[in-house]
Amino acid sequence: MKACPRCNLRYPDHAKSCFVDGTALVATKDPRIGSTLAGRYEITDVIAEGGMGTVYLAHHRLVDRPCAVKIMRSSLMRNKVVRERFLREAKATQKLSHPNIVEILDHGDTPDGLPYMVMEYLTGETLSAEIARGPMPLDLMMQVAVQITRALARAHDFDVIHRDLKPDNVFLCTTDHGPPLIKLLDFGIARSLHDDRLTNAGDVFGTPQYMAPERITSIDAGHSADLYALGVILFEMAAGQLPFDAGDVGQFFAKHMREAPPPLRSKRPDAPEQLESLVRSLMAKTPVERPVDAHRVLQYLIEIAGRMRVELPPDPQTVVTIQDEEPPETLPPVSLDRWARRTLIFEQMLTRAFGKAPPPDVKELFIRIQRLVRDIGLHRSDAVKEQRKLAALDAKLREGRQRFGNAMDALGIDVSRARQQARDARTKAELAGQDCDAARERYRHAHAQLISWEGRCAFVEPFAELAEAYGTAAQLVELWLQARHEQQRLEAEADSLDGVVTDLEYQLNEIRAGLTRFEQSSEEELAGTQARAADLVRQADALEQELILAATDFCTPMRARPNMQSLFHELERGNI
Repeated sequence: MKACPRCNLRYPDHAKSCFVDGTALVATKDPRIGSTLAGRYEITDVIAEGGMGTVYLAHHRLVDRPCAVKIMRSSLMRNKVVRERFLREAKATQKLSHPNIVEILDHGDTPDGLPYMVMEYLTGETLSAEIARGPMPLDLMMQVAVQITRALARAHDFDVIHRDLKPDNVFLCTTDHGPPLIKLLDFGIARSLHDDRLTNAGDVFGTPQYMAPERITSIDAGHSADLYALGVILFEMAAGQLPFDAGDVGQFFAKHMREAPPPLRSKRPDAPEQLESLVRSLMAKTPVERPVDAHRVLQYLIEIAGRMRVELPPDPQTVVTIQDEEPPETLPPVSLDRWARRTLIFEQMLTRAFGKAPPPDVKELFIRIQRLVRDIGLHRSDAVKEQRKLAALDAKLREGRQRFGNAMDALGIDVSRARQQARDARTKAELAGQDCDAARERYRHAHAQLISWEGRCAFVEPFAELAEAYGTAAQLVELWLQARHEQQRLEAEADSLDGVVTDLEYQLNEIRAGLTRFEQSSEEELAGTQARAADLVRQADALEQELILAATDFCTPMRARPNMQSLFHELERGNI
């Protein structure tokens, strides 16, 4: 709680000795409450503490909306790895721009050097809170699962692996009607496949209950590790319990690596067989046994939901984005109209006290108050203009990210289909190879019989068995030849489909690169506008403090005059 800059007394104790604009501040243990960050975010309350930092409720002064500010704990400030992970969470999440992923609005450093990120403000509860009440209704479970998978598909398309997917990091936002809106949270240990700066041998991060076997043994685990965690979450949502129960981290690791999960229907008999099959495939011990990607999992879930006649949330590309409210004409915390009215009362005080010939120093102080009110108005007006530019740039950046994301979604579906076709073709080629090997072995055995009869014949006596051996060998070598041709055909088909996947993945990389270029150019412009707007707000705030001091200096000697009491009462009674 700030003290009055003039009398150094805290509100409301100072009210008897000086004139100060403002509302009573509530004392709090957290010194950040009531402060303003970067000239834009007014911190009002604590939402949550723990993990890498504290999350505050804040008000975005420049675009007039609530937000959440996450500030890294000061105790972690010297840990460069943790600091980099904190910033990477902001950068990785910000570029994904998906309705089912929490939106990051801004990030930077506090004046005392702590990294912070500004997020959209969410109301609701975590998935873990929902699961704690018991097995979820299957329709709700499917609605949640589809949205989680959509978020994963977007992240994976941009080569971002979450690495700590769990119910605590899935938020169920309340909606006016229909199923909850899912937001995937906390990319704090997420890894981009294009950024290996934080890849250290022996590092194991994540939550043991949801970690894929390859996450336990290798830091190079890919997208499929998130799919394994998704399988665990699906099991937990349906059954109300984890697939594995263990007393410590080591036991969890051992079970993930060696034990098959129990059949889902043994814990939830009304679950569809197709859902049980999907969970089993997601929790396969090796990545190659799991679905090819999140897009494929999403298709499976949509098909299962269709058979269950569950109405799913609309595809994000069909959702109409609600535009932000228009920025206000003036900015808090001061009302210029109120100061204009006060100035009129000050003028009446001046006339009542000194008539038409006030002392030069008092008149100069009054003129100074008028000038400060005018200057504050000019700064606020310029700040509003910059604020409107900021809102437009912010909308442009968000729309651009969404546009790139939609393009990535469409292409990602094509890539997923090609991956599945390539995997199926490669499986057929491998089976054809096994058939070819078997045909070769059968011919080898027949050839050995033929050689045996050749030896017995020795070109002396033509045995009927020799003729039969030649006939059998001819048939088997023909079958071997056919099997080999089929193997070659299927391998060529698989190679061709692998080429299609490579071409499509190249297009994915081009979209990623395009988004990077777009963000760099947009964020440079955005940063400049933010800096100008924040600077204008800071200058206006500084002028306001100067105005408060000037008003206090003007009012203090006036209070001793009996004929001024009615005017002071008017100031106080009208809350002017």
